[in-house]
Amino acid sequence: MDTGLEIPGEVQYTSSPVLVSPGRPTPRRTLYLSNLDDQRFLRFSIKYLYVFPAAAAVPVSALRAALADALVEYYPLAGRLRHGDEEGKLVVECNAEGALFAEGSLPGLAADDFLRGGGARPHRSWRKLLYRVDAYSFVAVPPLVVQVTHLGCGGMVLCMAINHCLCDGVGTAQFLHAWARAARSSDIVGDNPVVNDRRALRPRCPPRVEFAHPEYHCHDAAADDDASKLLAHLLGQPLAPVSLTFTAARLAHLKKQILLKRCTSFEALAATVWRAWVRALDPPAPLRVKLLFSVNARRRLRPELPDGYYGNGFVLGCAESTAGQVAAAAPMPTVVRLVQEAKERVDDAYVRSMVDLLEEQRRGVGGGAKPDLSASLVISAWTRLGLEDLDFGGGAAAHMGPLTSEIYCVFVPVAGDPGGVTVLVSVPQAATDKFEHYCCNPMDAAGVGETGTGGGAMAAGNGMLERDEKQQPCHGHEIKIDY
Repeated sequence: MDTGLEIPGEVQYTSSPVLVSPGRPTPRRTLYLSNLDDQRFLRFSIKYLYVFPAAAAVPVSALRAALADALVEYYPLAGRLRHGDEEGKLVVECNAEGALFAEGSLPGLAADDFLRGGGARPHRSWRKLLYRVDAYSFVAVPPLVVQVTHLGCGGMVLCMAINHCLCDGVGTAQFLHAWARAARSSDIVGDNPVVNDRRALRPRCPPRVEFAHPEYHCHDAAADDDASKLLAHLLGQPLAPVSLTFTAARLAHLKKQILLKRCTSFEALAATVWRAWVRALDPPAPLRVKLLFSVNARRRLRPELPDGYYGNGFVLGCAESTAGQVAAAAPMPTVVRLVQEAKERVDDAYVRSMVDLLEEQRRGVGGGAKPDLSASLVISAWTRLGLEDLDFGGGAAAHMGPLTSEIYCVFVPVAGDPGGVTVLVSVPQAATDKFEHYCCNPMDAAGVGETGTGGGAMAAGNGMLERDEKQQPCHGHEIKIDY
């Protein structure tokens, strides 16, 4: 089985990491984090990887200087997390301590290596491309950690870990483009003033939870037991990273097959991947399964969040049904409508209710609300955020994606194909062939309890597969699906 690009050797660090502080004095204050920021399941860093060929690489000194300039406006990223006075609450101490910046080299690695066979799919050896911080807890890690690795071809890899409690994907893209603008010119802020304040998302007093919020709750004890067994099954066996690239043409064709007047690329692809995931795992038909996905709430709130707001402005949408219904031979529009209805539920009242739920749970037993992950596929969409367009002055990156592969699913934009999407997810090794088959053949009539091994129906590929308009089966752990 092809496992992606394995990077040999170790990074040669030219010096010890340095702390990059804001280039000018910044406010010294304690920053309140909203309940959307300070969720238990967001207490980790999102790790991004950018590959720049030699023509697009820029001097490290210019990157460090531009980062110092960008941190003047985004000064909380130069601060440090700490536990606040309220029980279970995190805050940011804006003390200008600085972002951690490391520099190293890997002479045996070239930018083109990421663009040939396996480059889109993360490999565990990639972790060496980001400096590992030895810290006693998540709170002690700097909110922003950066590493530049020089390649033998003259190109560079830029990796960063950004604390999810400080910003979501929209906010990350906003910060990264400010950094890139600072490297190209003196313009940091862009069109909209940076908004550090998070109080627009304070809970109401007293809190009013007005919706059921299935994204956080499982009400049936027996179903909860079955779901817990499924999660234990998922986590108890080896996982294999899967990468599936859907070109813009393929997504357009998929939407036509669904036969709905109104259907976005995300809705079509999310329904396809969720259905394939359920079919591949083949859980008991009565088990309730969920699709959790990020919904940008910035324009759904009243008043809307300002354009310069870079804190967490997303909530979880939740589509829910039984495994049998999701995987059945019913028309795909049925599953797509579940996704659409979950999106439509997210309005101002729903978001305010969720913020209040998080407040009640934080103050109650258990230390905070957690998403129901027991029988759920989680999708995080990095598309349409501008993450792939980062240019520090020499040109755009040739590759962008996550540094690591996780059990949750990431939709990543495709360089050179503005409407294309790469689906990255780790699934149990025994289920990879079936998962890929059902992603490539979403109209296949088989459902839970009817699926076979798929081995006889799939054609082995060479790691990258171009397809014609016929619904040909496909195989391999990196696939490009095109029409």
